[in-house]
Amino acid sequence: MKFPASLTAYEAFLHAELGPEIVEEGLAEKRAKMADGAFAFLRATYWRWAEIVPELAPALMDAPRVLAVGDIHLANYGTWRDADGRLVWGVNDYDEAAEMPWALDPLRLVASALLTGGNRDAAGIAAAVIEGYRAGLAEPKPAVLERGNAALRGAVMVPEAERAAFWEKLAKKRRRFEKADPKSRPVLPPRYVAALHAALPRGAGEPAIWYRSAGLGSLGRPRWVAEADRRGEVVIREAKGVVPSAWTRRDGGGPRAIRCAEIASGRFRAPDPWYRVTDGVAVRRLSPNSRKVDIEGEEGIGLDVALGADMLRAMGAELAAVHLGTGDARDAIAKDLDRRPKGWLAEAAKTAASTVAAEHADYAGKR
Repeated sequence: MKFPASLTAYEAFLHAELGPEIVEEGLAEKRAKMADGAFAFLRATYWRWAEIVPELAPALMDAPRVLAVGDIHLANYGTWRDADGRLVWGVNDYDEAAEMPWALDPLRLVASALLTGGNRDAAGIAAAVIEGYRAGLAEPKPAVLERGNAALRGAVMVPEAERAAFWEKLAKKRRRFEKADPKSRPVLPPRYVAALHAALPRGAGEPAIWYRSAGLGSLGRPRWVAEADRRGEVVIREAKGVVPSAWTRRDGGGPRAIRCAEIASGRFRAPDPWYRVTDGVAVRRLSPNSRKVDIEGEEGIGLDVALGADMLRAMGAELAAVHLGTGDARDAIAKDLDRRPKGWLAEAAKTAASTVAAEHADYAGKR
C-alpha cells in the first residue's frame, strides 16, 4: 500500500475506534507536523512502521516475541515519581504496546537516532544500544535516580528555567482553549470527565477541564487536562484516548487488547502510581517531574546528550527491562541475540531509516 492510501486507511481506523470523539484539528495538526522532518514523520506514523517493517527487516521477524513498546524512539523516554516518591526515568508512552519480535524495539530506536539529521554513526549508535540491552537482560531493573545513575540524573533533572517554562506552556494552552469560540472547541466526552475526576487526589477542588494538543503520534485522539487546587497548590491530570495498537491491524498482529497498563507496570518497572487505563482512557499526572524528556524543543536534554553513548546504553537497558517485565523470555532473547551476525542492527536500522526518510521526502514534497 502506498503511503497516501495508508494514511487514509489509518485515519479511517481511528474514526471507527473513536467515533465522534476524534479531534479533527488534531489530525490536521499531525498532517502538517509530519512534513517538518524525517524524525517527526517517524514519530507521527507508527501505523506505517507496523505495515512496512516486516519487509524492511524480514530477518528479525522470527525473533522471540515479547510485549514490546512498539512506538519507541529517542523522544519516548521521560521521568515520573513512583509510589515511594522516587524520581524514575524510562519509557513513558505505551500506547502502541503489543506482542512482537523483541528486536523491533531496538531497531526502531536506532532508526530514530539516524533520522535526527546529520551523518550519524549507525554502527556506534547500534553498538551502544545493544551493549545496554545486554546489560538490561543480565540485570533488569528500573532507572531509579535517587542514589545511583548520577550521570543520567544530571541529564534529566529539571532546571528552574525549564520548570517555569513547563507551567507557562500549560497555562498558555489553557488560555488558548478558554479564548476559543465554544462552537469550535473539541467536544468533551463524558468518559474523560469521569476518568479525570477519579484520578484527582482526595481533597482537590472542582477542576477546570480543557483540551491539550501535545505529542505527535496521538494527535487526533482526545487529550483533556484537569487542573485543580489542592491545599493551596495546583494539581494536574491528563486523560488521553487509547485504541488498539496499530501492530494489531496487521495480519497475525495479535489480539486487539489495549496493553498499556500491563507493560507500564511490569515486574522490572517502578511505575507511576497515577498512570492508569480505564474504559479506553489513559490517565497520568503532569508535572515538571512527570513528563517526556524533550530532545527537540526549548525544554529537555539536547540531542547531543540523547545520542551520547551513556544515554543510548541506558535506553537499551530500559528496553530490556520492559521486555522482561511481562514474560520469561530472557534465555530465548539472549540466545537469539548471540546468533545475530555482526552489525545486524546497524544495517537493518540504516535500511529502515532510509525508507522512512524517502517516504517523508515524498510526503513533504507534495504538501
